[in-house]
Amino acid sequence: MGTPGWIPPTETERRLCEAGARGDWEGQVAAVAGEDLYLAVPQQGQDPLPVYEDPAGGGTCIPVTTRGMLPPWHPQQLFDRVTVEELAQDWPNDRWKLAVNPGTPCAAYLPATAAHRGTWTRIRAQYGVRPGGLLTTHLGGPLHGPLAQGLACGAPLAVHHSVPWNELGTAFLDYAADAQLLHEQWSVTDPASWQQRLGQLLDAGFVPAETEAALRARAGGEDAGSGGVPELVEKYEERFRADGVLPADGQVKSLVALDYAHAVALVRWGLGARYCAPPEAEQAVLRAGELARAAYGSWQEFSAGYALGRALAFDNGWFGTAYQEAVHLHRVLGQDPASPWANLPFV
Repeated sequence: MGTPGWIPPTETERRLCEAGARGDWEGQVAAVAGEDLYLAVPQQGQDPLPVYEDPAGGGTCIPVTTRGMLPPWHPQQLFDRVTVEELAQDWPNDRWKLAVNPGTPCAAYLPATAAHRGTWTRIRAQYGVRPGGLLTTHLGGPLHGPLAQGLACGAPLAVHHSVPWNELGTAFLDYAADAQLLHEQWSVTDPASWQQRLGQLLDAGFVPAETEAALRARAGGEDAGSGGVPELVEKYEERFRADGVLPADGQVKSLVALDYAHAVALVRWGLGARYCAPPEAEQAVLRAGELARAAYGSWQEFSAGYALGRALAFDNGWFGTAYQEAVHLHRVLGQDPASPWANLPFV
């Protein structure tokens, strides 16, 4: 299967290789049917579609890339997400082929006549849209060491969006979506505002200060002050113990995990939107990891802090969708044997 010694970076490329080895073109379509594919954004003066002649594909092709085969970050090399269904709807020429990962060990050259595109759409309907809440690892990304530990602090956001937790490069979602998310959710529109938000997150500037002070005082055996730990926090902790987010006698130490997780995600969004470059991004992720280790003693403590921070910010006592999502993320990252939280030391 594939090139000797080459390891497919994600399950998508593995399935592509296996289908190609069988000579199964429908299997190749199935391998990418439920996934995002990446189409290069044309630069000024370029054709809208990167059409090219490929001897291996036997003619004119339009190239797309799977998530695991995106090239390293480059300031001018941008990508948009596209699905096989969207490609089928807007395909310009029946004689052209779709080249998936051309020139790589997991290349697939898919015929694109009207009949073939009908098959693309049918298989896409079987697989549907890629759901959120999936744990994914990029085998070519950091798997050990401080950088991997820092990226693992952002794993809840990566799982929420079903993107690899250990990528630090070309895109989080895609160029346009990363920029839009930063604008709409964080009021970030340029490198300066990105740097400002990053500093606030690393300083835990979005955590409710009084609640954070009460939690830290309680964890240290001190007087939590006149207000004490808010009743809503205690209600969440009681539910966390019932749902396995906390042990039977556990309490949340701090909420700062929410800001540190968002800091790692902000770095990845900033890379995708080209508001920062990899050296600056790596330093920020390392810093987030250092701060997390200073605040917590384990991934379980970090996870409980993240879950409570998310519940207080987005659920407000309803125990609704936001709460259920927080519990799901805790379970995925705490129980899946492939999780970085199961394979990386916290300290």
